[in-house]
Amino acid sequence: MGLLMGETLRLLGLSLRPRQWTKNLILLAPLVFSRHLFEMDRALRAAAAFGVFCLLSGGIYILNDVRDIERDRLHPVKARRPLASGALSPRLAWRFAVLLLLGALALAFWLDLGFALAALAYVALHIAYALWIKAIAILDIFAIAGGFVLRAVAGGEAVAVPLSPWFFICTMLLALFLGLSKRRHELLVLEGLAAEHRASLAMYTPLLLDQMIALVTAATIVTYALYTLAPETIARLHTDALKYTVPVALYGIFRYLYLVYQKGEGGNPETLLLADRPLLAAILLYGAMVLWILYR
Repeated sequence: MGLLMGETLRLLGLSLRPRQWTKNLILLAPLVFSRHLFEMDRALRAAAAFGVFCLLSGGIYILNDVRDIERDRLHPVKARRPLASGALSPRLAWRFAVLLLLGALALAFWLDLGFALAALAYVALHIAYALWIKAIAILDIFAIAGGFVLRAVAGGEAVAVPLSPWFFICTMLLALFLGLSKRRHELLVLEGLAAEHRASLAMYTPLLLDQMIALVTAATIVTYALYTLAPETIARLHTDALKYTVPVALYGIFRYLYLVYQKGEGGNPETLLLADRPLLAAILLYGAMVLWILYR
């Protein structure tokens, strides 16, 4: 009995997809760019917000896996997940996910009302995505980007830091870039089974996705560069040195494009960002430069 319980807990833990929790690090960005990173109260609230969103995203992942069991069995990687492989009971997983979501939302309301409303909107968006939006081409990518924007909004609410319009746009564009790259990877890997795995893939072509990726890439780079040079950014951060991070950000995007087009990657951005050493080095260098510029 003990061994069975331990194995069930292990499978539930895997179904929470902890490797994908790196997406929730965007919640910490408002704290970093507000120059309040080393204020203990705000730092603790940001850490709590990150924990809440890890629980929320984990619960949503399980609900998605329960709904998409048959489709996931067509995918070469997703077929090995606990639910798709048949190792975990769908009924047990569903109950666990619902309890997890309710508990996380209760924690969110305890932490801050504005944060809780953003968390609730995040859950509602992902439920709508699972039930309806994911089958609609283009809108599905915007829903993914919306999830990242809501994470950023939640992070700002948790630490009482208003977000600039520039931050919204940069977050949305970067999320669109990653989402489009992921759709391209799915379309190429699944080939003839793509539409059976995800209905919206039937409405995409590699050429269309390549064009959208090119457009979003250019928009992301230009918008971030303008953000670093904007008078309101300089006034808010009390420095104009953020412009020196543009080449590093540009390298990171170019490196990601190289991995997508030359190495056939992009299906799991949360893993790729940590697995590719040059890309990880660029991310760490960018983070170090931002900290030095804002907190020196």
